[in-house]
Amino acid sequence: MSHTGRIHSLETFGTVDGPGIRFVLFLQGCALQCRYCHNPDSWDTQAGTLRSVDDILGEIEPYIEYYRRSGGGITVTGGEPTLQAPFVAELFRECKERWGLHTALDSSGFCEPSHANALLNVTDLVLLDLKRMDREGHRELTSQPNDRILTFAKHLSDRGSKMWIRRVLVPGWTDGVDELIGLGRFIGQLRGVAKIEVLPYHRMGVYKWQQLGKTYPLEGIMEPSPAEIERAYRLIDQGIHSAAAE
Repeated sequence: MSHTGRIHSLETFGTVDGPGIRFVLFLQGCALQCRYCHNPDSWDTQAGTLRSVDDILGEIEPYIEYYRRSGGGITVTGGEPTLQAPFVAELFRECKERWGLHTALDSSGFCEPSHANALLNVTDLVLLDLKRMDREGHRELTSQPNDRILTFAKHLSDRGSKMWIRRVLVPGWTDGVDELIGLGRFIGQLRGVAKIEVLPYHRMGVYKWQQLGKTYPLEGIMEPSPAEIERAYRLIDQGIHSAAAE
């Protein structure tokens, strides 16, 4: 029997969520409420459209050759996709068996590792978003502490999962010197990190907050400059080298 999932939206020609051209599936539901979230309409676990794995496979099939030729595949994001781990696991398994597609999971890591092992077994790449290293700062930014997320990252490392670590750079929130060096030190202790991406904060989702009648909490925060992005990479790299020297 095919699992069903609550779907927020989908994109057939994604180019920023993993290698190559990708089918990107956005799932509904998230336990975090990030102040910069560009999909606050994805938080509600009871919203979205119920669709089966077979339905989604039908959406993917017309574009298979594009994904294969580009070295792409499927990325499932959210919301938080691990909240619907059995659905995603079946979808990934079918994509592999039918077409040999590369599978990527874009997650905040706010998940008990034992709930995700079957999913991780059919996941080629985890895009792990480490939003803040400081526990209370993380709670202020996302509504939740980061203990579970750091545990999940270590679990991925222990099982040898391939990871891309991502950091959304929000001026005044996630760009502090100690914060970025601390992120680098943590990354330096992980196995399987193939890439680090510093993603500039953007305001493209502000209109969704307005549509939902919510006050946008980062009003007045400007997008980081290219120089600020370069600085973040330098500080993270400094932390990685510091961890390696210990």
